[in-house]
Formats: sequence, structure tokens, C-alpha cells
Amino acid sequence: MNRLGPTICLGALLLGVGPLGAQQGPDSTSRGQQRTLDSLSLAMRALQARLDSAIDAQRTAAPVAAAAQPSRAPGTYMNVSFVGLTSAGASTARDLDRLEVGDHDPRARGFTIPNAELALDGAVDPYFKGFVNLVHKLDQQSETLVELEEMYVLTTSLPANLQLKVGQFFAEFGRQNAQHPHSWAFADDALVLGRIFGADGLRGQGARVSWLLPTPVFAEASFTVLNSAGETTASFRSLESGTIHGGIPIDREVRGLQEMLYMPRLSTSFDLTGSQTLVLGASGAFGPNNSGPGARTSIEGVDLYWKWKSPRASAGFPFVTFQSEVLSRRYDAESRIAALDGVTVLPAAVLKDVGGYAQVQWGIRPLLVAAVRAEVLRNDDPASAAFTATEREDRDRYSTNLTWFPTEFSKVRVQYNFDRRAVMGNDSSLWFQFEFLLGAHAAHKF
Repeated sequence: MNRLGPTICLGALLLGVGPLGAQQGPDSTSRGQQRTLDSLSLAMRALQARLDSAIDAQRTAAPVAAAAQPSRAPGTYMNVSFVGLTSAGASTARDLDRLEVGDHDPRARGFTIPNAELALDGAVDPYFKGFVNLVHKLDQQSETLVELEEMYVLTTSLPANLQLKVGQFFAEFGRQNAQHPHSWAFADDALVLGRIFGADGLRGQGARVSWLLPTPVFAEASFTVLNSAGETTASFRSLESGTIHGGIPIDREVRGLQEMLYMPRLSTSFDLTGSQTLVLGASGAFGPNNSGPGARTSIEGVDLYWKWKSPRASAGFPFVTFQSEVLSRRYDAESRIAALDGVTVLPAAVLKDVGGYAQVQWGIRPLLVAAVRAEVLRNDDPASAAFTATEREDRDRYSTNLTWFPTEFSKVRVQYNFDRRAVMGNDSSLWFQFEFLLGAHAAHKF
């Protein structure tokens, strides 16, 4: 409480005595004022004593209340957002679940909802930020699937330009794997990512440490350790890996550090000119697979992103971007049983896949973007492998789309795909998308 409040009030009362006393005689005025002053002085001392007592009691109780009900630090916050994506279209392919490789791709004729995302992010305290993504989607039979896609914390105050991420998250391998569908330049995931990382992308539970290097240009090195099991680690200890090696996956338990998944990454970016920026990256992923008790998988990838923006740009337009990724996978498959009868045995083999994509976006004018993309997938299986899955056939895709953003909170997209597959032949697909955003979504990496 402010001690000046009673003093000001009493001063006002004292000022009011003058006019009242002015109506009396000189002697009576003097005596009246003295009595009034004495009374007010006693009242002031009594009020001051009560104020001092109340302030002392508040100071004594404050530490107890703080311990019983801890408060968050100033500056903490939480953003809540929702992203809804609806797709519609048709395709000549009879096997859309194989034609479209991503879990959030339009994998059904007619209408579908490939992604509805509830995102939470905010400051936990002065030391951590938290992120949560809950996803709803419909499968090919319009059955509802709900999953905890990401949940992790990031440190905000580690020394030496270090940062730690802990929880469940998308691996920062290349550019697109860690992006959510609303950030994609196309209606579907890149073929090479679906082939090598699986329909859900490469993500899992673990930790990542990153270091911002003390260099004149931006450069960051990171190292991630994840669990190597589950459907989101398709090339490693995943029960779905039979589509890669052709056998029955074994139940390979974690017996030591050799059963974990390790991923290093190095990225850098710099300005070529005042209007051009280049971003380069190299990534790796190394861990066990479940074709046999000692089998291993290694994945390497490089990525490039270039952007030009007009020096006279209005709202960021016009612009041109080029993005490309190339990945290769070496899958060491041990001798394995190919059928439950235990009779058919596939010999040990080294299975190799390589692929990539290149895409260009042209921001024609504010809120109107055109894009083209070319993709290729190849496998190099030896004849001794005696297995070539349809899921691993050689294939190409060529796509073009046009996206209109009524505002930054919504978008409408139309896209055409032409697929050419070595076994299944050629197919055409036409997709329409509508997406909207509610709330404040966290910013994405450049």
C-alpha cells in the first residue's frame, strides 16, 4: 500500500478547517483549530500503525504464498492454432495407396481430410519452450486416425550457442522431412522421402543437440539420437520393413547403444547478392534394421535451397525458389525367411535405393504461386537378392500446381501429377486442396 494516500486525505481535511474557522472569532478560531489538529494527529498515528502492521503481515506471508502457489516468469505465453486441410480429386491409378506414398497425401478418390492439426507452442519458463502437435486424418476407408505427432521441449538459455531438443519430433534430415503438410509446396510428399523414410516420415523419441558455429555466415551442426523402432523408422527396426527386404521382420530388442538411431547434420546459408540466398545441407542416419540380428542401414542425403526476391518486392512478391534433395539408402539384409512355412529363405544381400526431386516455385504476384516438380526413384538390387517389391520399383513423377492465397490464413491449390512406374505403368491424377488456419502458428524455418 502507498503511505501517501492517508496523508493526502488528511491534508485535504486540514485545508477544509480554514473556511469553517473563518466564520468564528479570533480566540475561538485558534482553539478550534488546535483541537482539530490534535484530533487529526491522533487519527494519523493510529492509521499509520495499522498500515505498518498490515505491510509487515503481507511481507511475512508472501514467501509462504509463493512457495504454495508458484507463478510463471514474466513473458511466458502459449500459442494455440488449428490447421485444416481438405483434398478432393481423382486418379487413373487403381492402387492409390501405393501411388501416393505419404500418410498426409490425398490417397482417396473424391473428398478426404489428409491432415487436421492442433498445434500448441509457448514458453514454459525462462529455460524451455514447449511444442505439441496433435493430428487427425482419414484413411482410404474414411476411418479416423488420431496421433500425437510431436511433443518436445527446446532449451533457450544454454551457453556456447548450444541448444537441446528432447521428446518426440521429426528428424531434421534434409529440408522437407521436418516440415508439416501445410508448409509443403505441393499437395503430396516427395516420393524419395516416402520410399526411404516411410509414409509417416522419419521421426521418433529421443534428443538432439545443435551448435551454432562461430563463423561469419550461418552454420549449424546437430547430432540426433532416436529410438530405432516403430512405423516412423521404416528403414530401421520397423515391423513394416518386410516391404524392403522381402522377409519376415525379426523382433530385435534394444540391448545396447548399437540399437539406437544416430543422425548427424550440417547446414549453412549465406547471401549470394542482396536479393539471392543459398542454403546447403548434408545429413546422415545410421542404425539397425530387423532383417537379422546384426543387420544395419545407412542413409545419406544432401539438400539445396535457393531463393531470389525482387529488390522492389511487394509483400514478398515476385520471387523464385529452387529446392532439391538427393538421398541414398544402403540396406544390409541378412539371410531371412520369406514365408511363415520357413521353407523359402532369401540370401543375404545389400539392397540399395537412390532418388531425389527438384522443384521450382514462382511467386507471380502477391498471393499467387505456380510450381513444377520432377522426381526419380531407382533401386540397385543384385540378382542374388531374389526379391524386388512393387513398393520399391523404379518410378518417376512430374507435377505442376497453382496455389492462390486469399490471405495468409487460407489457400486454394490445384495440382496435376503424371506418374510413370516400371511395373504398374503410367497414371494421371488431378487434386484440389483447401486449407485454413485458426490462431497464431509458430514461424517456420527459412
